[in-house]
Amino acid sequence: MNLLTFISNLMIPIIIFLIIGYGLASRTNIFDAFVKGASDGMKVVAGVLPTLIGLLIAIGILRESGCLEALAGLLEPLAEVLHFPAQVIPLILIKMVSSSAATGLLVDIFKEFGTDSEVGYLAGLLLCCSETIFYTISVYFLATKDKDHRAVTGGRWMLAGALLSTLAGTVASVVLANIMIR
Repeated sequence: MNLLTFISNLMIPIIIFLIIGYGLASRTNIFDAFVKGASDGMKVVAGVLPTLIGLLIAIGILRESGCLEALAGLLEPLAEVLHFPAQVIPLILIKMVSSSAATGLLVDIFKEFGTDSEVGYLAGLLLCCSETIFYTISVYFLATKDKDHRAVTGGRWMLAGALLSTLAGTVASVVLANIMIR
């Protein structure tokens, strides 16, 4: 285990030295490339920031208003039939929008049920086996506009595929949590 810790501690410095070494070997002006990349990154952040702020405000409103708990209460009978803890339904819904808000819900679940409980295992696995679908799609489409500010086309099945992947991750999380608990 000490060897793994040693290797993992060296990975970032090694990657940085490899990038710098490659830049020097290919006679690339590393600093100019870094400044251009940072400038492009700031443009993306400036374009995405209003969406991000709107998402965070909406999630805060949903959490504080009790809508998530009400929705979980409505879906509880279905969750019981599927042998799925209703306490993690808000986590699944929020994770599709914001990973940081989902992490806050995960901490709340850990505080209430514990990390070694069935709900705790399932919540932890759900957080790892899903993606922030709506945030990722919005960032992708905002970042890939062409010079005429037209969105990229061809994303017709992107949302359906992302939702199907989230469902697959949820099912896998339930199966793994049941294996880990027993």
